[in-house]
Amino acid sequence: MARNNHNDKSQVPNTRVGRLLRERELRRSGRTSDVTDGIRGLEISDIDSSSGSSSTEHNVESEESGSPERRPIKQRLLVVANRLPVSAVRKGEDSWSLDISAGGLVSALLGVTDFEARWIGWAGVNVPDEIGQKALTKALAEKRCIPVFLDEETVHQYYNGYCNNILWPLFHYLGLPQEDRLATTRSFQSQFAAYKKANQMFADVVIEHYEEGDIIWCHDYHLMFLPKCLKDYNSQMKVGWFLHTPFPSSEIHRTLPSRSELLRAVLCADLVGFHTYDYARHFVSACARILGLEGTPEGVEDQGRLTRVAAFPIGIDSERFTRALEVPNVQEHIRELKERFAGRVVMLGVDRLDMIKGIPQKILAFEKFLEDSPEWRDKVVLLQIAVPTRTEVAEYQKLTSQVHEIVGRVNGRFGTLTAVPIHHLDRSLDFASLCALYAITDVALVTSLRDGMNLVSYEFVACQDSKKGVLILSEFAGAAQSLGAGAILINPWNITEVAAAIGQALDMPAEEREKRHHHNFVHVTTHTAQKWAEVFVSELNDTVIEAQQRIRIVPPQLLAGDAIRRYLESDNRLLILGFNAALTEPYDIPERRGRDQIKEMELKLHPELKQPLTMLCSDPKTTVLILSGSDRNVLDDNFWEHDLWLAAEHGMFLRSTKGDWMTTMPENLNMDWVDSVKQVFEYFTERTPRSHFEERHTSLVWNYKYSDVEFGKLQARDMLQHLWTGPISNSSVDIVQGSRSVEVRAVGVTKGAAIDRIIGEIVHSKDMSSPIDYVLCIGHFLERVYSIFFLLIKKLSNSCIFYFCFTVVVLLKVTSCSVRNWMKIPSDYFFSISTM
Repeated sequence: MARNNHNDKSQVPNTRVGRLLRERELRRSGRTSDVTDGIRGLEISDIDSSSGSSSTEHNVESEESGSPERRPIKQRLLVVANRLPVSAVRKGEDSWSLDISAGGLVSALLGVTDFEARWIGWAGVNVPDEIGQKALTKALAEKRCIPVFLDEETVHQYYNGYCNNILWPLFHYLGLPQEDRLATTRSFQSQFAAYKKANQMFADVVIEHYEEGDIIWCHDYHLMFLPKCLKDYNSQMKVGWFLHTPFPSSEIHRTLPSRSELLRAVLCADLVGFHTYDYARHFVSACARILGLEGTPEGVEDQGRLTRVAAFPIGIDSERFTRALEVPNVQEHIRELKERFAGRVVMLGVDRLDMIKGIPQKILAFEKFLEDSPEWRDKVVLLQIAVPTRTEVAEYQKLTSQVHEIVGRVNGRFGTLTAVPIHHLDRSLDFASLCALYAITDVALVTSLRDGMNLVSYEFVACQDSKKGVLILSEFAGAAQSLGAGAILINPWNITEVAAAIGQALDMPAEEREKRHHHNFVHVTTHTAQKWAEVFVSELNDTVIEAQQRIRIVPPQLLAGDAIRRYLESDNRLLILGFNAALTEPYDIPERRGRDQIKEMELKLHPELKQPLTMLCSDPKTTVLILSGSDRNVLDDNFWEHDLWLAAEHGMFLRSTKGDWMTTMPENLNMDWVDSVKQVFEYFTERTPRSHFEERHTSLVWNYKYSDVEFGKLQARDMLQHLWTGPISNSSVDIVQGSRSVEVRAVGVTKGAAIDRIIGEIVHSKDMSSPIDYVLCIGHFLERVYSIFFLLIKKLSNSCIFYFCFTVVVLLKVTSCSVRNWMKIPSDYFFSISTM
């Protein structure tokens, strides 16, 4: 494909914040008012006052004419969503009618003129024939849209099944469906297979149209597998993923059978975005608790690769609403509504008729308010717009009946012959009518039980600059994080609290109403959908730059061919191998950690390594040393039949398998601290479920890798504070804090300090006549023990070849070491050299 180069990083600040601030200033000062300077993916038409249907249309236009010399090249943005912003109706064998939807994501990209936008998604119709597909593709191309063609069975299993029946309820805390419901859409396994298949179909279309330098922005829970599909094809793609719904707590997400696969697929993206910090925190927590990965303030780190996770609250196109209020058609609607509800305070609810919107709770709270405040019964009216959705689903039909029943009861109790307290509409409104309704409303009531954002609250605020009405907002809506300061926040499950909030809003002084509205109006008009899109794409670009900088400090891949050639040419080789995580059986896979703790704690030599290790040990030119922090008995049990050297407890004890253990400990090693530290470790082991500690001759190790991640970290912090101020405050000890362990050991008890004595003993014992000319170190400890390298360099001949390699388990672990031969080892290298 053609190149699309947008990677010039000259004069770019070194820090991420510095780069983003620079980008922010460029957006503020470097933009012109000429929107034709560049490619507008979308435009809003004027409000059609004669239309009785949705009165705004977004048109995805083709590129405007102009010579390439006059127009700057724009970076392409491929927006991938489940649905295109288009409704397609077939008019003939090769003709289609297209209506462009006025969605939030469409609005978000209206003002983003720095990028050339392309939309990729499903058009919402089944097109089995090739003629129809070609015709629809051609028609959509004029709107800058690219279709993904899904057959009916895939849509049924992927969209209706896995997306709507599994992921959507789970992400909104409704739990997984029961077996009888699963049976109606086939099995979970077939739905998940269809989900992955559909995501791959989206990926195939993206790959077909991808050009180098493009930004790919994936949207929502329908496409959680898409980042993985794209990165598997080309790891250099710039991929962002944004979730428009809540992300549940890890305790909810872990009930999903495919929990690990989905998390790992999303982590393939460079940037993962959510509406609120809470959702981002839940995602990071799920990755830590379920996958066993490291959560950082920046995101999630997996073997040196950082996936940035951040909050990007979406907004609306506020100018669209403020402009609409000036249109004659809307002004006429406003006059009609004011006359219709003259003398009454208007409360408004606009929701989809959905379980998460809390409509029954809203009406029950309004009923409670009328019971407690009889003086308001003929002075207030609640207008509830309930847009029908998924009307064929039994649960939604039941919800509709429930709402109608409550509305009828309230109107029967408190209505009169001339007026009723609740006006309930089971339909949507056109844009002009909706804006007029927002404008005449005194109190907006949003009672979502769980909502990703809820932009109704934003739309209400945008239309209230003259009325300055009060917003009552559920704390479970994402918008509460942004508009909470100006709104009255409520718990929709607490009917009494919501009723009291209604009374507070109706009695609120004008001055307080104006202050609250001003705060929210400033936020809505400055944090627009366009700003949201600009910031996300800007941070995605910067995340890729930062990742490239991180890659520069990741150790290079070991050139196995060169290392094997030099191995064969050498005459006296020394192989220093770690044990735990280097030679052990792979029980301790992070995402399965703790499933069988007893088996995982038993360190066993990997069965497939026994034969290669035996072959290496039988070579007279090769000396093998197992250097481990484990106890002597553990090493004896695993290596008794091999002809090699064992160094236990960080090298403090040494022996060949043909000899007896000897100590390499420094003289006058002070161990008086052991009993007091042991008491502390026993105390924290009792307080921390599934933790344990190991008592060695020269150290004590407390391990909490099988405990709850967050609780274990808190306990470790508490332990360290106690140790420093108590038992070891005046002792000659070192404290080594691992990723999920705390080790206390005497000063001088390190692998680096012991290596000098160990090599001297090996050389003397084997009566080596020729110098060691080849050293291979393999072990996950190497990233922390740089002294091993420098001691070996100092100890051995200048002509010796050194290779320092991480184990396969931590191939991509980032290190700050700059040693050139500090490398990553291919998984098959150990087997390769054993067969030479």
